[in-house]
Amino acid sequence: MQKVFKMKFKFRLAYYLFGLLLGLFFVIWFLGTKAESKGVEFCYLPNCRVLQDLRKKPLQISEEAKTTLNQDWVNLEDVKASLKYGDVDFSKSNEIFKKGKLYVIEGKTTQNEEITITMINYTDKVILEKVEKR
Repeated sequence: MQKVFKMKFKFRLAYYLFGLLLGLFFVIWFLGTKAESKGVEFCYLPNCRVLQDLRKKPLQISEEAKTTLNQDWVNLEDVKASLKYGDVDFSKSNEIFKKGKLYVIEGKTTQNEEITITMINYTDKVILEKVEKR
């Protein structure tokens, strides 16, 4: 007669969670390397989605932002890097402003100075409203 081995619930749960974690790691690693080779971004979080939307539209620069960009402490490359690696301040963002949505992005310059970028997002374009030191 065979003896049936019963596992306690906490051990079954541990094995299940370990397998789930291992499977998720494999899927993310496999899809991540496949997507990177094709230039696809894994972008499902709100911060990433807003920054991606702002990056893919044509950029127009306001007069106030042009005067700031002409100064030595910040340039357009700093703004583009902040649109890739910055953080959207959602408490100040997503408000209707001049028939578009206002977004405030916190980023850094190449000299590691903290900056705040204000942009207006329209359906067909993005306007860089202003760039300020924090």
